[in-house]
Amino acid sequence: MEMTVTDTAVRSDATPESETEVLRSPFLVALGERVRNLRSRQGMTRKAVALAADVSERHLANLEYGTGNVSVLVLLQVAQALQCSLAELLGDMTTTSPEWLLIRELLSKRTEADLRRARVQLSEMFGEGSDARARHNRVALIGLRGAGKTTLGQRLADDLGFPFIELSRQIEQFAGCQISEIHNLYGAPAYRRYERRALEEAIQIYPEVVIATPGGLVSDSANFNLLLSHCTTVWLQADAADHMGRVAAQGDLRPMAASREAMEDLKRILEGRSAFYSKADIAINTSEGTVDQSFTRLRDAVRKQLDSAV
Repeated sequence: MEMTVTDTAVRSDATPESETEVLRSPFLVALGERVRNLRSRQGMTRKAVALAADVSERHLANLEYGTGNVSVLVLLQVAQALQCSLAELLGDMTTTSPEWLLIRELLSKRTEADLRRARVQLSEMFGEGSDARARHNRVALIGLRGAGKTTLGQRLADDLGFPFIELSRQIEQFAGCQISEIHNLYGAPAYRRYERRALEEAIQIYPEVVIATPGGLVSDSANFNLLLSHCTTVWLQADAADHMGRVAAQGDLRPMAASREAMEDLKRILEGRSAFYSKADIAINTSEGTVDQSFTRLRDAVRKQLDSAV
């Protein structure tokens, strides 16, 4: 009979020596090593940690030897006993060295404004930044599909006399297939590589340009950092209903196949990405007024940014 997580937690006769090797997965072994290292760092005995975590000492021993497949709640109790975060216990890369830990401590509890300044300074320090004028002359529109990136982006490019690029089309040219096929055939990592290549080429080739970016670009921190460092970013916002309606008006009825569930999914995506979209230099709500009114606000805001760089 297959052993459940609960079974593992309550077996009193289970010892590291008696467990079968099949349970010693690389992840569990690495997890156990981190628990031992963190316990050593705190100068705590196994008995002390078990008592503080309210688990049996035998159970903790199984965890440390990589033979105990414990529940998330037990891991949380052990993390609290070791005075660390659950992310650190699970192997967050920012906990792999003393320098990472010290840097993380310096940045903890800072305001969003402080963190933004730190990010900008780090980009400049390590050569990830760009000339301020060049950055202002590249305008990147971010936001979910249906926000107006293509329509307003083309009009803005025409008004400024800049080229206009839809990054999604560039990605498809590099891959030789549609974006949906990239995901289906090669997976998300391959898509992100194509996205990076298309963005890097746009930055290298065009000193002046308006770029309409894919809605999910902000989900990849490396690509989003590159965009923030080299472009003036504009978040085109819209209400969820407007996003859905505009996509349907473009002839794509897939989001309406299960409208209630699709709308809930869309709202969750908006909520999840809003913290990243809000890093943009400019925010324009395209649900507030007509297309012409949205364009006027966008044009005026971008031209103000361009003038400030002169």
